[in-house]
Amino acid sequence: MNTKPITFHKYQGTGNDFIIIDAWSQISTEQIKKWCDRKFGIGADGLILIKKSDTYDFEMMYYNADGSESFCGNGSRCAVKHAHYLGWITDTCTFLSNDGTHTAQVDGDMIQLSMHDVDFIVVEDAGYILNTGSPHYIAYTEDLDHLDLLSAAHAIRYSNPFKEEGINVNYLESRNGILYIRTYERGVEDETLSCGTGVTAAAIAHYLEQESTQKKYVQKVHTLGGPLTVRFEKKPKSFENITLHGPAERVFEGKIPADEIEMN
Repeated sequence: MNTKPITFHKYQGTGNDFIIIDAWSQISTEQIKKWCDRKFGIGADGLILIKKSDTYDFEMMYYNADGSESFCGNGSRCAVKHAHYLGWITDTCTFLSNDGTHTAQVDGDMIQLSMHDVDFIVVEDAGYILNTGSPHYIAYTEDLDHLDLLSAAHAIRYSNPFKEEGINVNYLESRNGILYIRTYERGVEDETLSCGTGVTAAAIAHYLEQESTQKKYVQKVHTLGGPLTVRFEKKPKSFENITLHGPAERVFEGKIPADEIEMN
């Protein structure tokens, strides 16, 4: 039984917001749901546990707002920013997340995160399916601002191929070389202001959609919460050296009372 309150920190990366706790214990799914609830809790798209490591600069675990585990690009960038705030790292780091090892660079509030290589993409008539740490369905629309995203995304997310494991659904519109994106996130089961793995998946899908032949590619992506940049190298059978670059900001900190905590 926990006898002390726990300090939490609230971070956001282009409007994707997270609760970060410097503790490493099993927190129940119900507690994660409660703390992430925007009416009855702190409010967040997800929760991150972070700790120092003998092997890496730090380790982190990410949980969606429904308590499910996943890799999160923006959450990882915020975790890097928090590790820097704590003095655990300087301007570079290597850390372990849900999907393996990543590196990152810190430049003030701007965080550049390495992503894993992508070598398997399903191309359909209606869109692209690929995994950039989390699975994404990428589709295009000609009127993104007025799209009924929840209705369109539900039809994909809860279709037979995806209803069990879930999939994030992203709609894109290209304007003057900039990708505009809206994202429905599994685990949150709603639209979020930004999604780092979704932005990365969108940039790769757009490369294919354009039939680009560039070996080194840079794509600016505008989310509802602000701009992000994706860079990668196109290899014969894969996309490699993928990075996600954008801001991460510490918003505030607070304490969770001891009687609200059940940690094993």
